Amino acid sequence: MIQWRPAVITKVQSRWAGAVEYAAELASGDTIRALGYVDSVGDLPVGARVLLNTTALERGLGTGGFAIVVAAPDHLPEPVDVRGVAGHLVKARYTPGQTMVLGVDEQDSPDHERLRDADDLGGLPVVVADLHSALPAIIAGLRDSAPEARVAYVMTDGGALPADFSRTVAALRESGWLEACITVGQAYGGDLEAVNVHTGLLAARLVVEADVAVVAQGPGNLGTGTRWGFSGTSAGEAVNAAGVLGGLPIASLRVSEADRRPRHRGLSHHSATAYGRVALVPADVPVPRLSEDLALYVHSQARALCDSTGGRLRLVDVDCDGLDDALRGTPVRLSTMGRGLEDDRLSFVAAAVAGRHAASLLRPR
Repeated sequence: MIQWRPAVITKVQSRWAGAVEYAAELASGDTIRALGYVDSVGDLPVGARVLLNTTALERGLGTGGFAIVVAAPDHLPEPVDVRGVAGHLVKARYTPGQTMVLGVDEQDSPDHERLRDADDLGGLPVVVADLHSALPAIIAGLRDSAPEARVAYVMTDGGALPADFSRTVAALRESGWLEACITVGQAYGGDLEAVNVHTGLLAARLVVEADVAVVAQGPGNLGTGTRWGFSGTSAGEAVNAAGVLGGLPIASLRVSEADRRPRHRGLSHHSATAYGRVALVPADVPVPRLSEDLALYVHSQARALCDSTGGRLRLVDVDCDGLDDALRGTPVRLSTMGRGLEDDRLSFVAAAVAGRHAASLLRPR
């Protein structure tokens, strides 16, 4: 089901990376927020007639509160002879919004030869997380110990597909905290495009020359309240990819001290399932060394998780001194499920210790 709505752009509200937020007036006279991607529909003027997809907005789902601009019939981008454009990777395939990109790993890429027979990450630390909101916290923990480390973000397709949707990625790139965003699977719009997590990680090491890679889905995630029905199972698959390719997988735990849902209070069942059941290779599990009651409970949950794998997962206690200041110094606003640092501190500290542990594994260049 798709809800189509005609509208007229009445105001440009804000813009970041390749995304523009508009105020759009519906035929009913109501004004709503609408998101347009410049690569898809161009940079639209006030007064432009647009066709919106309002399905998720009307349902009240977690899409950031936006309708999506599908087309502006009177302001179509100039046609391009695609036969002369390098690249043949089609993403968001077989949907009306499918787009063609140049993959870093495909034949037209200048990096194809470098990646064609590549098979080894050479001990690259790879921090894997469930939620996109962990990304700045992981990097904050890393930079507190290794401020010059080059970081590549490998964005999977469990959440938003366009990288331009993420204000976080835009701000981290602008601040110099992030060297590159690599979009893999059906996700697109990164500095580099790759077919899957494996070639995305190899590109992080060999093309971006990153010291650390962080793998997580884009903004948003899908969950059904069932044991297996959530998009974060891809975190376990990313651990497998990192391990198979000779990286050093680090499992960043999803925890919360404020989530009202029992399955996410303390250690989330997402982390327990993804790392305990989906992941099949050895990985480090960093845990904050804190004395608060809930932190001690999370530690016991993490210990039980690691013990259940017969030693495949290795629990690592990480000191938290200075991490609160590091988190307060991020160039983006920390937010997870609508909660900030003061509302759900343990969530961000748990991500930051994964970054700090990655810093301890760095090898001299």
